[in-house]
Amino acid sequence: MPKRETFAKVPEYYNTLFHELAHSTGHESRLDRLQKRQSNFGDTVYAREELIAEMTASFLCGQAGIERDTIDNSASYIANWLERLKNDRKLVVQAASAGNKAADYILGKLPAPGVPVAVESEAINE
Repeated sequence: MPKRETFAKVPEYYNTLFHELAHSTGHESRLDRLQKRQSNFGDTVYAREELIAEMTASFLCGQAGIERDTIDNSASYIANWLERLKNDRKLVVQAASAGNKAADYILGKLPAPGVPVAVESEAINE
């Protein structure tokens, strides 16, 4: 991550941080979303992951209450990758779903694979 001081506004820093955090969720020990093969800049695999990361960042910016400050840049970034993906509407829905899942994982709402979900129990009054 670039230093915070390199960003003109604090929300831009967090948008970028959230985007990079989204990439980290693709690792096989987390949500196992990343392809096993090497992707190249601009190819479909790369573009799909960029779309997922930016959608994740958008969801997290919404959670943080900074979406108004970041929405224009995010929309432009998403539009760029969608154009590279030839506006595949099915892919948009899949990327949004994966982005939502990544945001939930980052927020601690979704456990890593193989980790049991904690169940809260109420105390039993006898």
